[in-house]
Amino acid sequence: MFIVLIRTIILYSLVILVMRLMGKRQIGELQPYEFVITIMISDLAALPMQDTRLPLILGIIPIITLLFIKTILTQLQLKSQLARKILEGEPVILVHKGKINMKALSKQQINLDELMEELRLAGYFDLNEIEYAILENNGQLSFLTSSSSASSSSSPSPIVKCSSNTQPTSNSASEGNGFSSDTQKHKSSCKNNKSSSSSPPRLPIIYILDGHINNNSLTSSRKNKAWIQHELDKHKAGKIEEIILAMTDTEGKFFFQRYDEYIEEDK
Repeated sequence: MFIVLIRTIILYSLVILVMRLMGKRQIGELQPYEFVITIMISDLAALPMQDTRLPLILGIIPIITLLFIKTILTQLQLKSQLARKILEGEPVILVHKGKINMKALSKQQINLDELMEELRLAGYFDLNEIEYAILENNGQLSFLTSSSSASSSSSPSPIVKCSSNTQPTSNSASEGNGFSSDTQKHKSSCKNNKSSSSSPPRLPIIYILDGHINNNSLTSSRKNKAWIQHELDKHKAGKIEEIILAMTDTEGKFFFQRYDEYIEEDK
């Protein structure tokens, strides 16, 4: 029993030291080759602890060897773009200009349910908000929204504080107080803007996913297959089997994408 205790302390200390030397990264940030080395180190450390008949050195030497291999691979990928591409891979565009890249999804073995789940976890319930979705090398998804790209190119507008007591004034009076006529228009329309934006957003409902009807969505929204086909016909979308995704967005507008809509641009 005492031997097992001593082995456990030694191997635990060794693994902690090796993990510190490998660098400070969370599990979700590990590259594939780093993740494999981490799993192998944990297995190698467990064997001598479970079987006291095995010499302790048979667990220590492979762990140190893996640390040496990891150090060499890290230096290679830091200095060589080719090695970095082989060891880490490249980011993959899953959504391109608002269109789902089914070829990339299939290659990465990701289905539409998983993609939509990742969108919701990131706080995006409406696919119309997404301009680009990129699968990073560590398996995480990053997003560029249409609102962020639009805000970067738009000029700032005057900030107007809305008040329920705001009284319309003439242009001359407003200019005399340092406000432009455009600002005054903003002030007079505050009430209308506030009332129009007060309605809460709707939860997007997916009716067609990967060419199949979502019956649960039909039941919850009290719709039927005829309604879906009517919407597709109205937008000249084609048959249900030809649709990747059909849904209503946060404003209740019908949105769809066909399988043949995505065209990969030349790089």
